[in-house]
Amino acid sequence: MSAAGLSIAVVGAGAVGCYYGFLLARAGHAVTLIGRPALVEAVRAKGLVREDATGTASVAVRATTAAEGVVGADLVLVCVKSDDTEAAGAMIAPHLGPSASVLSLQNGVDNAERLATVLGRPVVPVAVYVATEMLGPGHVLHNGRGDLIVGASAASAQIAAAFTAAGIPTAVSERALDALWGKLILNCAYNALSALTQLPYGRLVQGEGVIASMTDVVRECVTVADAAGVSVAPDILDRVLDLSITMADQRSSTAQDLARGRRSEIDHLNGYVVRKGAELGIPVPANRMLHTLVRLAEAQSVV
Repeated sequence: MSAAGLSIAVVGAGAVGCYYGFLLARAGHAVTLIGRPALVEAVRAKGLVREDATGTASVAVRATTAAEGVVGADLVLVCVKSDDTEAAGAMIAPHLGPSASVLSLQNGVDNAERLATVLGRPVVPVAVYVATEMLGPGHVLHNGRGDLIVGASAASAQIAAAFTAAGIPTAVSERALDALWGKLILNCAYNALSALTQLPYGRLVQGEGVIASMTDVVRECVTVADAAGVSVAPDILDRVLDLSITMADQRSSTAQDLARGRRSEIDHLNGYVVRKGAELGIPVPANRMLHTLVRLAEAQSVV
């Protein structure tokens, strides 16, 4: 696979898919977004739009609702919600070329494994560190960061080179699962609390008892990770708290889902820790409570 002029399909053109799709298209790659009809109409009318603190720009990309959009792709970026992983895999499986590289840019730690089972081929896990949200179909707001850690594969070095050249800082790691667990812990600490309060991270941590509660969540996650044989950075709590500074204005994806009446990925965040803790015989009451509260809130708001 040549790093120049790649054909790239993005499956699930939400905030993450649109952000990286924009940068890759701007760098000259042929990008196809696969998403809902409203996205397709918007992109065909005005291009894919990215907004940030410096202004607004658009780039022309192909957009479709059809799984056939992956035909001929060198690279397929799967960016769907965790609940939709198996369905997305089944949808694209008949249309993937034999040499296509499939990457999972999803929250949670087991999506690449689940997707690989459906596809019957390897899937590269990717830890994504970006703050984005959709302002409308085909219009993504970038609030911060944008770097990736890509799991090791035969094509990973070339993929990382292409992404870095497109303005996406990308590293390749044999320990991508550890990175995904690190991100899971960040999400477990922030997502539910941000969703339940609808507060951005910077304001959230100022609340009485919030840092102590987040500390409890992180400690439970680390205990489960250690028991599962995962290596978590020893300064993970500091990294969690630093996020309230580096992404002070960001609301979690769970908060955005709840505000829009959509089902969130909480089952694959705190809920995953609850299930893994039960499997390993480790109590995780702080994570269980956050998972329960978000599910209750969803029951009132999901349409």
